[in-house]
Amino acid sequence: MTLSKRLLDIILAAFLLVLLCIPILLICLAILLRDGRPVLYLSERMKTPDEGFRLWKFRTMRPDRADRGVSGGDKSARITHTGKFLRRYRLDELPQLWNILRGDISFVGPRPPLRRYTEMFPELYGKVLRARPGVTGLATLAFHRTEERLLAPCRDADETEAVYCRRCVPRKAQLDLIYARRRSLCYDLKLMAATVIRRISLH
Repeated sequence: MTLSKRLLDIILAAFLLVLLCIPILLICLAILLRDGRPVLYLSERMKTPDEGFRLWKFRTMRPDRADRGVSGGDKSARITHTGKFLRRYRLDELPQLWNILRGDISFVGPRPPLRRYTEMFPELYGKVLRARPGVTGLATLAFHRTEERLLAPCRDADETEAVYCRRCVPRKAQLDLIYARRRSLCYDLKLMAATVIRRISLH
């Protein structure tokens, strides 16, 4: 990660945390009152093929000790009413501003994978995770809706895993590697702007 990219991450994340502190507190209160504890969902993700970290999100699902893998149709019944609203506007990802300040992730980069997938595809993620993971990126913008559509019909964890590994992982990695070849501060700003514009246009 370049110094300019890291400085942009720190300045923008700190600014947004101050700007959004009241909405963040209100979301915490809404989850606590409507869905109970825990308010946050902490999940191990990988910043390199060998180094993990705790990714912070607002909790949007009812807890399940048997939970594993990515979210597909098999988990849709566990999404709370509050969680549906947060996911629709991606407000569940606001706590990741703290991950950005810590240096775990950047604003722009490949989405950080679960450890199980870096172990299943070590060569692929060895290339993808040469770039610092991010909240948004080329793969997120270009493939997120397709991924949701592909995983929505899956009715159990095994089916979700099979579809995700066969149809999502290779395509997202291809897009992440295209980003890696093009990345620059200017390109990051374009992807960040495109993310904001897309969220506004969709809603």
